[in-house]
Amino acid sequence: MRTSMMAHGKPASGYKLSFGQTIGAGLKAGLMASVLATGFTALPVADAEAQGFFQRLFNPEAQQRQRERELQEQRRKKATKVRVSAPRYLTYKPDTFKTVSLAPLSEKKTAEVTPSTADGSPASINDADISTSAPVVLTPFDEARPALKDIKLTVLPEVGDALIAFYREYPDFLWVKDGKPTAKAAQMRRALRNAAAYGLNPADYVVALPATASLEGDDLDAAVMQFEMELSAAALTYVLDATRGRIDPNRISQYHDLPRHDVDLVGALEEFTASDNVATALEAHQPQSDHFKKLSAELARLKAEDEESDQIVIAPGTFLKAGKSSPEMKNIVAAISKHGSETLKTDHEATLAAYDGSDLYTPELVALVKGFQKEAKLTADGIVGKNTIKAMVGETNAAKIAKVELAMERSRWLPEELGERKVFINQPAFTATYHQPGTDPMSMRVVVGKKSNQTNFFYDKIEIVEYNPYWGVPYSIIVNEMIPKLAANPSYLDQAGYEVTTPGGRKVSSASVDWYAVANKKKSINVRQYPGRSNALGEVKILFPNRHHIYMHDTPSKSLFNKDTRAFSHGCIRLHDPKGMAAAVLGKSTDYVSSRIAAGQNAQEKVTGDIPVYVSYFTAWPEADGSIGFYTDVYDRDRYLLKALEKTEEVRAKARAS
Repeated sequence: MRTSMMAHGKPASGYKLSFGQTIGAGLKAGLMASVLATGFTALPVADAEAQGFFQRLFNPEAQQRQRERELQEQRRKKATKVRVSAPRYLTYKPDTFKTVSLAPLSEKKTAEVTPSTADGSPASINDADISTSAPVVLTPFDEARPALKDIKLTVLPEVGDALIAFYREYPDFLWVKDGKPTAKAAQMRRALRNAAAYGLNPADYVVALPATASLEGDDLDAAVMQFEMELSAAALTYVLDATRGRIDPNRISQYHDLPRHDVDLVGALEEFTASDNVATALEAHQPQSDHFKKLSAELARLKAEDEESDQIVIAPGTFLKAGKSSPEMKNIVAAISKHGSETLKTDHEATLAAYDGSDLYTPELVALVKGFQKEAKLTADGIVGKNTIKAMVGETNAAKIAKVELAMERSRWLPEELGERKVFINQPAFTATYHQPGTDPMSMRVVVGKKSNQTNFFYDKIEIVEYNPYWGVPYSIIVNEMIPKLAANPSYLDQAGYEVTTPGGRKVSSASVDWYAVANKKKSINVRQYPGRSNALGEVKILFPNRHHIYMHDTPSKSLFNKDTRAFSHGCIRLHDPKGMAAAVLGKSTDYVSSRIAAGQNAQEKVTGDIPVYVSYFTAWPEADGSIGFYTDVYDRDRYLLKALEKTEEVRAKARAS
């Protein structure tokens, strides 16, 4: 038997009806009548399930909100499938050569003889002289000009343009006199053959002597003119290569961001014309920086040494801890005996003398290895792993020569003058060094990008030091790392100490954002982490604004500086001594920097003066003591540069054969 909802015309005690406010009065009345006619039992207020049913039945707004929540959840899940790709390595395309016709220079230009006095000064011209025609002479170059009509050279486009521009302005022989190559030409050819001393390929600049002995007339003109133009073209190609490098780094990968230098080739030929020593003038186009000269000296030293035949080999994969045994122990001791310093060997003379070739890694041998690691600037933990083994066995001369030559090529991508005050970051060395005249360089350990988040190779200028910084989260990290967490927990950013704002600066909750639209760049959103102990940037960051969003900063992850290989960041440069670096670029004390941090407020300070920063990549580079350090190719960029050089030489060999 059904229970009546009404008692004496009033709702039964403890019961009520809930109707949607948007339903029309007539519809409400009809529904109520239907309920009363069927004797529908009233629902208890506490019955949430039944009340939810009525909400869905009578409240379309609630239904709409539920659909929106479901749609938003679906879009968050879809957003997790969007990925931001890292910069990539490219298929290298070498500079192209083109065939240039020298026919535009073939038209004869005559020179009029100007009257002169006995002392050689120009004579005055009277009205009576005007009617007298001055004699006209043809220079040897003018006599040979017709031969240019049939001469074509396969050269770099810049070289072809410079040849035509120079000889149009200065129609005269530079390398030929009386139908024969001059002493200046011989000097230039010798200098071009010495290109290997600067890491270049001499084959790219070879010019054969003309066989003029049995030639005369037009044939002689053609031979000497061909030689003249080829030698000028070779010299200009060398100037280009020496000044800007053979490789355009931006074609190697999207990790390179280095403007290619402009080169005044017409000016170079003018220099050679005026110079009494063209070899010196040619080599002056090589970088004249101190680091390049040290690399050149190291290249000469390595080439002078014979390749060692007694190379010590420690089996790849060897990993040895104290107290363990390994058949490689004898090779480890032999390597230290060969490559360790005299001081190290003197300090551990008794251990070396007592070693009997056993496999046991004794405490005495651990102390020996720790001493070697300390000298090699490795973590002195006594563990023999890949970095320690690499330091012990060293690199072959051939490998070192290759690294030095690649370093010389990369040096040409940098400005000629690096600046007196500067910060030089070398990624393979995991170091950042501040240079200032009159003081010793300040060098510190750094953490650079992981192989999947490589640090770019570029240079810029330091502008700002920021204390207690916010961390503005890059778009790539939002998409690749944060959106998957937001799919699981829409309030993740709010709970983890991040601020989410619209482009206009209005704060919003992370749960309210359409992250799928953000991932697809259809909507902009800003995410930043508040300053504090857990902030990814630590207490200070040093800004040199660039499109890669790379800067130097502190980090709460201090333990990573104890590792020998320090590639762990998303691409920015983490500093072991951020306060020291901030003080250096500001020209103030570390106490001053500490006081600004201690204030606890987010604040910025402008860096005065011109301080460039070089975020570079060199697997061979001069150390503070003048020696050349050799480093592991952490990102395999040596391999990609070698491939680019191989492709370049293929193109050049084809051009020489044409």
